[in-house]
Amino acid sequence: MKSLSILSIVLFVGLNTTFAQKTWNADASHTDINFIVTHMLISEVEGAFTDFTASAVTKGEGFENAEISFTAKTASIDTDNEQRDGHLKSADFFDAATYPEVTFKSKSFKKAADGKFTLTGDLTLHGVTKEVVLNVVHKGTVKDPWGNERTGFKLTGAINRFDYGLKWNMALEAGGLVVGEEVQINCNIELVAAK
Repeated sequence: MKSLSILSIVLFVGLNTTFAQKTWNADASHTDINFIVTHMLISEVEGAFTDFTASAVTKGEGFENAEISFTAKTASIDTDNEQRDGHLKSADFFDAATYPEVTFKSKSFKKAADGKFTLTGDLTLHGVTKEVVLNVVHKGTVKDPWGNERTGFKLTGAINRFDYGLKWNMALEAGGLVVGEEVQINCNIELVAAK
């Protein structure tokens, strides 16, 4: 009976450790959701979404297999040019009135090397959902002066905007297009553990 009781305690503790969940939410003031697109083959335009939410749910220790979700308001797009932002919000591009949100939901978050992960999930943009694979670098976890647990990630990758129906473009006289097809994703994300 005594050995059975010990086994029960071990199983109970093990299950609680394995399935202990923690929710992490983005600190918007220390998170940047950025993208880069080639302009006229000779330069790049940088932009960001300024109205967004992001979260991760971890089970047990570490971040492997975390469940990650993200939502951004398309009307919050900001390229530091009001006229260009208005065009991007129009039906030529994001059509923010019809498709007010960009969303991402993870399918897997796998460790690739020390401090590096591969994030796979579904990105929904302009009414189209496609699987994307992103590279993630874990920058570490710390306690801030107010006792909050914080963790940081650098996330990079690329998508083809044509895959999502964002096909507006103009041809250049010398060949090529005004706006590149590939959109580079470059995000710095700081998460705070919920208490």
